[in-house]
Amino acid sequence: MSYIVPIGPYHPALEEPIHAKLYTEGEVIKDAEVFVGYNHRGIEKLATERNAIQTLVLVERVCGICSHSHALTYAMCVEQINGIEVPKRGEYIRVITAELERLHSHLLWLGVACHIIGHDSMFMHIWDERELVMDLLEELSGNRVNYAMVTIGGSRRDIDDELKAKLLRSLDKLKGPMDRIVEIALNDKTIALRTKGVGVLKKEDAVRLGAIGPHARASGVNVDVRRDSPYCSYGDFKFDIPVVDSGDVFARVVVRALECYESIKIIEQALNNLPATPINLGNKLLKIQKGAAVCRHEAPRGQLTQMVVGNGGFNNYRVSIHVPSYKNTPTIPHMLRCNSVADAGLIIASIDPCFSCLDR
Repeated sequence: MSYIVPIGPYHPALEEPIHAKLYTEGEVIKDAEVFVGYNHRGIEKLATERNAIQTLVLVERVCGICSHSHALTYAMCVEQINGIEVPKRGEYIRVITAELERLHSHLLWLGVACHIIGHDSMFMHIWDERELVMDLLEELSGNRVNYAMVTIGGSRRDIDDELKAKLLRSLDKLKGPMDRIVEIALNDKTIALRTKGVGVLKKEDAVRLGAIGPHARASGVNVDVRRDSPYCSYGDFKFDIPVVDSGDVFARVVVRALECYESIKIIEQALNNLPATPINLGNKLLKIQKGAAVCRHEAPRGQLTQMVVGNGGFNNYRVSIHVPSYKNTPTIPHMLRCNSVADAGLIIASIDPCFSCLDR
């Protein structure tokens, strides 16, 4: 029997709305369509009515999980237009915040993935460690969401010796539980049965459909903006880019779990080698000079791209935000085909989608 099975827009596993229409034969998905656009908030239009400092506050609220990524990318665009060189210490603090945000995002997704497959004990274990990362972000910025760590020309908050020592101790404390999480993720039979061979995206399809970030790296596509086009002093740090070839949901679990180790490695290097420079050039309102800039940042979900256009006034003439989920969502129908309806929710969630970003 042929059926059309709708999933969403109130999704069984995600807080944000997405509508997937599944064309099935029995329980097997033969084809699928994905519909987005339920979250539009007009942020790009609002940005044209705000100055650079106000826009930092605005773009941080594109997404709660990768808020620093949006503020950082916008600030880099304005700095490029105005010819501003950020002090080295400010760049290192930006990197520390970005990698803590990546840790938070990946642990959040790993927990949600375990919850979807019914492994709630693992879900609670992972989110317990995620709480430690959120505590670190609160120690660093004063906030657990929307960290407000970026200003035009650097970082808004410094890291003193006491905070540095506390961050290093907490990161060291996190390594043991991370080893246990990765061990379970790689060897648990429940996780393997629900993720191996499910929602496969081959390398050639990932390239053809334009997948990016951990989603692409789980399909054998070795791309990462931090390494391929270093910014914010990322060239100063040694880290690896985990890449897995199998392209299934299990590979996406493995890549994100291994990336947590690399984020810890980068943060420790940055903390241990903080340059003795100012953290910013002073918090002041500036005009955005005539010109345009396009900047990229490897956000937790993949390459985030922003374009800012200035016309010599205080407000933006144009802000264009191109998010990772925009690239990864088109891979969902391809991954759903030939899988069961029961796995559809997990496959959709496996790209770690952010429809707040997508429908900005």
